[in-house]
Amino acid sequence: MRFTVLTATYNRASYLPGVYECLCAQTFRGFEWLIVDDGSTDGTRELVASWKSFFPMRYVWKPNGGKHTAINLGAAQAAGEFTVILDSDDRCVPHTLERFDYQWKQIPRPERFACLVSLCYCEDGTTILGSRFPRDILDVFNLGDALALADADRFGMLRTDVLRKFPYPVFKSERDMLEGVVWNRILRKYGARYFNEPLKIAGYAPGGLTDQRDRRTANPKGAVVYYAELALSNVPLKLRLKSAMNTVRFSIRALFRDLLARR
Repeated sequence: MRFTVLTATYNRASYLPGVYECLCAQTFRGFEWLIVDDGSTDGTRELVASWKSFFPMRYVWKPNGGKHTAINLGAAQAAGEFTVILDSDDRCVPHTLERFDYQWKQIPRPERFACLVSLCYCEDGTTILGSRFPRDILDVFNLGDALALADADRFGMLRTDVLRKFPYPVFKSERDMLEGVVWNRILRKYGARYFNEPLKIAGYAPGGLTDQRDRRTANPKGAVVYYAELALSNVPLKLRLKSAMNTVRFSIRALFRDLLARR
């Protein structure tokens, strides 16, 4: 199995048919679709069971714990050599997996790399989100350089064995974790190849995880992990100082929240 397309979902039965349809249209067939249901109560299980299996498809249910816990479970169960995380409100273009496969085969010494990163379309399917990369093919081995390229939503595939090495931290009191925690850990150890092809149509459904500020405020322990690690990374001094201040800020917030919870 070349790819596992991993979709973590929670009460998104109305959006999942779009993911199913775009996967049915893929020109590359060596993939499975792994749906990790994070405790849905909207008939997601029955919906998935009603679909014809034009490709290997697995459904796994778990109690609600947040997208990051669903990704951890999905990574542990993925059968593909590579994992492509595709959210329930996103779509990929028909040649997405074919292009990922092609681009990976062009990399010399692929053991040094963990991932491929491509561009995204806006919801209209024609306008590219953010700026293009400085070169059509760009290999990056430095976290600071990688962060400089993240001026908008990006889309990538990861080696499954690497993703398993870097699971999301889990706090019982929190239901979310910034994706940057895992991506930053991976990019400190491995290279990434960036290429100027839009392969995903990014969706932003109501109730999705799009507001970074709200996510940090509601999940301060996760924010502390993110900023504390960034403050100690090889990134520009200004970013390290800002991250150190945010580490203190969210540490205080987490402390006060825990104190209030004990009252």
